[in-house]
Amino acid sequence: MDILLVGGLLLLIMMVLLSGGVWIAMTLAICGWVGQAFFTSTSPGNNLFSSFWESNASWELAALPLFIWMGEILFRSKLSEEMFEGLRPWLNRVPGRLMHTTILGCGIFGSVSGSSAATCATISKVALPELLKRGYSEKIALGSLATAGTLGILIPPSITMVVYAVAADASIIRIFLAGFLPGFLLMGLFSGYIIWWSLRHPDEVPPPDPPTTFMEKIRLSGNLIPCAALIIFIVWVLIAGYATATECAAYGVAGSLGLAWWSKSLTWATFWEGLMGTTRTSCMIMFILAGASFLSKTMAFTGIPRELATWVDAMHLSPYALIAVLTVVY
Repeated sequence: MDILLVGGLLLLIMMVLLSGGVWIAMTLAICGWVGQAFFTSTSPGNNLFSSFWESNASWELAALPLFIWMGEILFRSKLSEEMFEGLRPWLNRVPGRLMHTTILGCGIFGSVSGSSAATCATISKVALPELLKRGYSEKIALGSLATAGTLGILIPPSITMVVYAVAADASIIRIFLAGFLPGFLLMGLFSGYIIWWSLRHPDEVPPPDPPTTFMEKIRLSGNLIPCAALIIFIVWVLIAGYATATECAAYGVAGSLGLAWWSKSLTWATFWEGLMGTTRTSCMIMFILAGASFLSKTMAFTGIPRELATWVDAMHLSPYALIAVLTVVY
């Protein structure tokens, strides 16, 4: 069978399974198994186990559960609610209001964690419940988190950038510097889209609160101090070179526990619930990454990426058209 037809068949199977409500990780693993079992001579069983081990035994993911735990603590101790309360008066007159906090939060946290998975999981745990509770549209809240969560891979210090620089023998500093401009540009574009969407759909955004005085804004901004101090400390420790991203995650957990204890909102119940929530979220993400790794091996064994590259090269596209095709395909 033609290789591109194989790719189309696997894509069709994936769409059918996802439409039927099959878990994402299971869908990826099933597509990978079908591709290797029927269209290659390799053993899918061995590759499945090796993919699960290699993807989850990666040092890049060591910080993931810790950052998720930090987000769980902030969420369950109500520190995140205080943070949103402090931001509310300053964003009250901006179209979209508190939805801009997801963009800013993902940008800042992405620079700390260096991982898109950790960024998306942590900020969504903190921001999504607050946005829904305050009456924001679920689809735009989820959309802003899904898009802004990818900033973790682009804004330095990105773990992926470090891995690429080492593998390609390139300058890590130059790669980091190259990531700032597109990262900030994307943050501006995401916020711009939220403003445009809010103006087009005013009925799906809560009405603005009554105007507050400047002194009232200053007073409410005091709610930002605990979370802001924690974020500034983590960023400072990382930039100063005192800790790696994984160690910063550990500092973040310790700091969030300390803040929760200081605010008298840390109990054994919230501690245990946060730990269990972290376990569930981390396992879900790692299961998906394992399925994606197995499917990537299937793509390599079938030669689909190579065939796609040959097909695109034969089209003799302009640079901009090539970027558009690569964006759609990958």
